[in-house]
Amino acid sequence: MPIFSSRPVPAVHTLRVLAHLLRYPDAELRAHLGELSEALHAERALGASRLAELDALLLRLGSLDPLRVESDYVELFDRGHSTSLHLFEHVHGDSRDRGPAMIDLIQTYEQAGLLLGDDELPDHLPVLLEFASTQPAPQAREFLGEIAHIVRVIFSALLKRHSPYASVLAAVLDLVGEKAEPVPVAADPELDESWAEPEAFDGCSSAGQAKPGAAQPIRIVKTSPSTVQGALA
Repeated sequence: MPIFSSRPVPAVHTLRVLAHLLRYPDAELRAHLGELSEALHAERALGASRLAELDALLLRLGSLDPLRVESDYVELFDRGHSTSLHLFEHVHGDSRDRGPAMIDLIQTYEQAGLLLGDDELPDHLPVLLEFASTQPAPQAREFLGEIAHIVRVIFSALLKRHSPYASVLAAVLDLVGEKAEPVPVAADPELDESWAEPEAFDGCSSAGQAKPGAAQPIRIVKTSPSTVQGALA
């Protein structure tokens, strides 16, 4: 049952667990997966089916090779626009409006007594969830409700990629009283082929090659003695 369906009640631990699950899955986080599961089940702020999905994610994070878990996270959240956890990237992109929006959000945190670490950005979803966990339930619902449409976009992008992390975003929507239903998501732009790195020893740029993609001969240009003397002068 969503915690905000009719009468808001606290879901402090659930919000904090969801925040942790969206952070980089380093060794410290993986060492506490059991505690995260216990906190979710103790608070019972989410329905049984959602808890089962989150348990499956926790099991995956703890059973797979750590390097794969970490690389999957980077590939998913740091190299994709539609799956980015930085909310202002979905709203402002790289426009000038992003800076002032960041400042406004930082001031909101500071007024509530929350100070960010040097390596934290205010629009990172885990940070917003941590902040919501410090607020009374009605204010938390209002705050999360303002970002629900962005959360839904990220959820839809993760669902499209068949990522188990989609269950975390779905849980956030559950807590706000929103249905976790996908919406159309535009495909991420592909990397311009002109920026792609060539394979080692396979030639560099294809620009100027008579037959791009084919083996390129090494050409030794014969110069006259006068040309050599001029170059050494």
